Amino acid sequence: MRHAIITAGSKGIGRKVTEAFLQKGCSVTVNYYSDEDRIKELIEEWEPYKEQLQFVQGNVTRKEDIANIVEQAMSRFGRIDYLINNAGPYIFERKKLVDYEDSEWYEMIDGNLNAVYHFLKLTIPVMRKQRFGRIITYGFQDAEHSPGWMYRSAFSAAKVGLASLTRTIALEEAEYGITANMVCPGDIVGEMKEADIEAAREIKHEQTPIGRSGTGEDIARLIGFICDKDSDLITGSIISASGGINVVNRHKK
Repeated sequence: MRHAIITAGSKGIGRKVTEAFLQKGCSVTVNYYSDEDRIKELIEEWEPYKEQLQFVQGNVTRKEDIANIVEQAMSRFGRIDYLINNAGPYIFERKKLVDYEDSEWYEMIDGNLNAVYHFLKLTIPVMRKQRFGRIITYGFQDAEHSPGWMYRSAFSAAKVGLASLTRTIALEEAEYGITANMVCPGDIVGEMKEADIEAAREIKHEQTPIGRSGTGEDIARLIGFICDKDSDLITGSIISASGGINVVNRHKK
């Protein structure tokens, strides 16, 4: 049975990704930050999958927590086939670089870039032994082109760095049957993060050219395809799923 580690896999887009892997018959180690009540709900909701599922609390900005997540995954399931770096802190307040606190800057870099480094250091050796691995990172639209993003300096800097890191890992680990790709969700907010595509089609979204919002299911479907064993030709790619909306420049003012 293939096994996936999914960070922040208990809510939002991560929840839909977790569901997709469970439904495909994979075992999953779900990392969560602090919402114990949500975990209790999911234990009940996902009861049919209890033999292929475990939850591990941890803050991905802490190296020791990352080590524990990987250790728990290996202890319970003995392998790591998919690393889905879904977690990534974000500052919703719109402010310029000079208005950032040092702690906010470091949280963005640690949570969105350094965390992936620490996960890769621990999981790539496992994947090498298996001669198989699928690594997924998350970015934002056009991250591979290093665009400026007004009021998002720390987040965008981390993700642009992550885009290069993802492509570097794709090159370095290709000989071991490991792929690395970045997915870039569009403007998926609120309830849409845990919504299905059919539900989104019932709600007109004027700002998105295709006429509907993106959903967690859209991202889960994309990740599922990239992670397929026959998708090994897709590596080092930065793939957007935005419905045509311009995420970076939509709120310039």
